[in-house]
Amino acid sequence: MKTYLIVSGDFVQTGGMDIANFALASYLAEQGNEVHLVAHHVDSALLNKPNVTFHRVPKPAKSYLLGEPLLDRAGRYWAAKISARGGRVIVNGGNCLWGDVNWVHYVHAAYTPHVAGNIWRQFKTPLAHRRFLAHERRAIKGARLIIANSERTKRDIVEHFDVPAERVNTIYYGIDPERFRPASIEERRAARRMLGWKVDGITAVFIGALGDSRKGFDTLFEAWQRLCADPTWDVDLIVVGTGAKLSAWQMRAAQHNLRIQFLGFRRDVPTILAASDALIAPTRYEAYGLSVQEALCCGLPSIVTSSAGVVENYPKALSSLLLDEAKSVEKLTEMLRQLHDNYMQLKSCTVKLSEELRRYSWTEMARRASALIN
Repeated sequence: MKTYLIVSGDFVQTGGMDIANFALASYLAEQGNEVHLVAHHVDSALLNKPNVTFHRVPKPAKSYLLGEPLLDRAGRYWAAKISARGGRVIVNGGNCLWGDVNWVHYVHAAYTPHVAGNIWRQFKTPLAHRRFLAHERRAIKGARLIIANSERTKRDIVEHFDVPAERVNTIYYGIDPERFRPASIEERRAARRMLGWKVDGITAVFIGALGDSRKGFDTLFEAWQRLCADPTWDVDLIVVGTGAKLSAWQMRAAQHNLRIQFLGFRRDVPTILAASDALIAPTRYEAYGLSVQEALCCGLPSIVTSSAGVVENYPKALSSLLLDEAKSVEKLTEMLRQLHDNYMQLKSCTVKLSEELRRYSWTEMARRASALIN
């Protein structure tokens, strides 16, 4: 039996890095290892495993920014103890300054967030970004082993931290092949009835935070406004996500009478994807893009910015879904029309891709990560 410590904000089954850490911790525990978790929150599915120990770290005012120094301190405390016993320590980016395994899910140096919201947010965001930059540089450069979630992330690490490429190993995110799979006609209709949607309508979905412009909803909104000016446009847009600008977007959509429905934060994403026909993700920076992968596994043609890590899994047949310019309203508008007009062909290609992606589960991802760490 081996001993491992993983430091992460949360070990839950939602969100890219959270579910990836959850999957690795689950796999290590199921192999009979002693697993220690330093985090703010851990899903009960992990807590119920007898060989998992949770070292809880408080999160003042429910703020990750305020909780990060506490996470780092607790992580280093337990890392020293675990390392002294010959165990391995896995941290994420700059969340804990410990030089063993660093699993990089997001490179802060690769993207500068655009500030939005109230005065506190305008003060907090640049402050947090500067702190993240300083910590991730120290942590990544000092790591013995670096794991990236995509080749895009690997390139960012090499470029921004002057790390030799041979020190960085790429392991893509996995998927739950049962939760994310193409829905049958009957399942699609049942999901739509459950959500209160029109059974036979055409629906595109956007999934992402609305607190800043990183996910590119501003570009999508402008494109959708142009499309809805055409009385023949017959597609509804569903927006899943919350953030500081949510109410402002809701007001603008209502003022222009656009075919947009805002659902806020949701835990039933598999149901929403089963009920949808396409996903739109004009993100300005995406180290990977798990929501896009989930949509692809559900058989949904997905427009995404060509720089996103998940694009590395796209075949040539789906190249028309890759947006070269994240800020280009004109290009996105054109691509949405083309998606509408060539939907069945793109749908068929996406279902084939789904079959390939769904062969690579979270368990297989964790197995590869475990083999690399050991």
